[in-house]
Amino acid sequence: MKKIIPAFILSAAMGLTAYGGSRSTTAMHMQVAKDHGFTVIAPVDIQDAEGSISLPVKNGKHLTENLVGSHFKNYDSYIVISHFKGHAMGGFGGAIKNISIGIASAEGKALIHSAGKSRTNPWGGAQDPFLESMAEAAKTVSDELGGNMLYINVMNRLSVDCDCSSNPAEPDMHDIGILASFDPVALDKACVDLVYAAPDGKSLIERIESRNGTLTLKYAEEIGLGSQQYSLVNVDN
Repeated sequence: MKKIIPAFILSAAMGLTAYGGSRSTTAMHMQVAKDHGFTVIAPVDIQDAEGSISLPVKNGKHLTENLVGSHFKNYDSYIVISHFKGHAMGGFGGAIKNISIGIASAEGKALIHSAGKSRTNPWGGAQDPFLESMAEAAKTVSDELGGNMLYINVMNRLSVDCDCSSNPAEPDMHDIGILASFDPVALDKACVDLVYAAPDGKSLIERIESRNGTLTLKYAEEIGLGSQQYSLVNVDN
């Protein structure tokens, strides 16, 4: 199964999904966390188990608010560990997707997917507004925490599909490694660039380009979430 193994993770905090399946209630989501070994390494907090709170979107093109789990306010900093991979809607998923869709409550997920049009129906929205809404939601999270966030992207099992898919495609490219940054835009941009530089990245590149995935990076930079400029520092030695 394509996921980040628990050994990579010191703590995990998950919100409910808006999409049904085995993570559509608090109890079911907690069971999934248990099944995958997260509950044995740290307490798991289902952040919208007690409802949502609203974070304001300042000067948003699509969103006026971002809805996150009410437990979000219980923490003054986050370590965000993301499995970087493809995504059927976003083209790719990494740090920005994780702090937008990943931290959003069930209602918040629907708001992002619908670009602010619905709290209940996440489907049928236009592509580019969805991508830009992810960036807007992500910025509210970063702003609320004053930037007190460390981002880690794990580039293994690089499928064209997200872990949220019930039947994800098997990866057809090699593992690349683990990247970290205090800037989610720079981090995701570095991961995308490494995919483009890989000799076997064709399938994932096609997924990114077919969904206009890099628009998320461009818009996130425009609204001040971070920068696409970065320097890669190898810490193996």
